[in-house]
Amino acid sequence: MPKVKVEISARHAHLTQQDLEKLFGDGFKLERDRYLSQPGQFVSKSNVILVGLKRNLENVRVIGPCRNETQVEISKTDCFYLGIKAPVRLSGKTIGSGSVKIIGPKGEIEIKEGVIVAKRHLHINPEQAHKFSVSNGQKIKVAIDGPRALVFDEVEARVNEEFDAAVHLDTDEANAAGVEGEMKGELII
Repeated sequence: MPKVKVEISARHAHLTQQDLEKLFGDGFKLERDRYLSQPGQFVSKSNVILVGLKRNLENVRVIGPCRNETQVEISKTDCFYLGIKAPVRLSGKTIGSGSVKIIGPKGEIEIKEGVIVAKRHLHINPEQAHKFSVSNGQKIKVAIDGPRALVFDEVEARVNEEFDAAVHLDTDEANAAGVEGEMKGELII
């Protein structure tokens, strides 16, 4: 069975340039802190605050580059903490999703939809997908070995030229499986 890296996708925000400027000021550009494993994606040095019905979450990182739609990805635990509801969805599938107020150093916005709990997924490019016999949208399983060994079902393959093979789990899932540092998971297809 093929093995791929397993990564933790912690809470974060993707912003449009317009929303970025509302939160950080006119003409603001994201400054890269470090690259992520997916080509072109980076963790910026900018943070926002999410305002829930019960509590706020501070220091939520903004991921770059800017996107066409503002989206916030949090865990179920974050939902309970904030007092908001968010469906489990793939990134970009935000119609009918949760709402939240976002505060930056220069302003605030309220998104009526765009808050999701990211569905576990496999990023993979077409060459890798062919090698592993995986197709776009296919549901596979990923086995994580170790003291808290766990098999994740319903991992959706996302095939795109710009991707590199990596399974993304949210913090709740990663903690349940004891994922720390660089780990590999076995694809069960």
